[in-house]
Amino acid sequence: MNDRIVFEDVSKFYGEILGVNRINLSIPAGITSLVGPNGSGKTTLMNLMTGLVRPTRGRIQVLDYKTDDPENLFKILGYSTQFDAFPKGLTGFQFVYSYLRLAGRTSESAEQMAWRAIERVNLVDAARRNVAGYSKGMRQRIRLAQALAHDPKVVVLDEPLNGLDPLARSEMIALFRSTAAQGCYVIISSHILHEVDVISDQVILLSNGYVVAEGPIHNVRSEIQEHPTQILIRCSQPRELAAKMFEYPQTIEVSIHKDEGGLLLKTRDADRFYLTLNEMAVNGIDIESIAPADDDVLSVYEYLIGNEEAVR
Repeated sequence: MNDRIVFEDVSKFYGEILGVNRINLSIPAGITSLVGPNGSGKTTLMNLMTGLVRPTRGRIQVLDYKTDDPENLFKILGYSTQFDAFPKGLTGFQFVYSYLRLAGRTSESAEQMAWRAIERVNLVDAARRNVAGYSKGMRQRIRLAQALAHDPKVVVLDEPLNGLDPLARSEMIALFRSTAAQGCYVIISSHILHEVDVISDQVILLSNGYVVAEGPIHNVRSEIQEHPTQILIRCSQPRELAAKMFEYPQTIEVSIHKDEGGLLLKTRDADRFYLTLNEMAVNGIDIESIAPADDDVLSVYEYLIGNEEAVR
């Protein structure tokens, strides 16, 4: 039994245009985020994974299923695309219910499963309203409900947090976590980078159709230790603290944060730097909080690609 989503030397060309090239991946259960700018290959990778497009070369297997067997593949896979289009005249409930009926569920079973999925995305109150009247965030959630309705083992979500307000994002992130905790494979593409950091078990970074890095975000970050770590320090007297930090050899650069409520410091030796801050705190320096300012997908992507505007 295969317990991974596997890409073996997969390439996809649209005529002379490159979609993805020479992709080799083995994706485990949990939450995996695909990160990259528009045109990097994220959607192509998802469409290959779901069998919506065929590879020009290479082999793809989703657990025990091949992607050229859609009838069986979609019994264990749910896909929510980024395209915001719905059949005219359907309510939210009908949108989910009709999908389950087309998948062969009985009327009674489809109704129960539809309501359960709608409840999971917190859209029960609006379920009998026409989807045409939904906000962007509500349309995003009803598409997610459809993808989850048949309890798939693999869930592929293209920009699932796009258009959601902060509360709805928090609810969806909790839903992704609970889904993954049940042993599911949750594949997400997103530009909301700090949330990718928080929710992902692993990250796949794409550029121009190639995988440039993969693995847990902190492991990827550790592969580029030649780049300094930037740390945000919140304190009541940032200028005094900045002057003291320049006394230590591990400090590369210090600047006052734009809100005047702290400072940004760069160091090549984060461990020793944190020990230094601990000593300062013990000796009476008022430090409110310390947090990595760049240990995230954006900074890693910038380091690897060398383009600060590559990811919006």
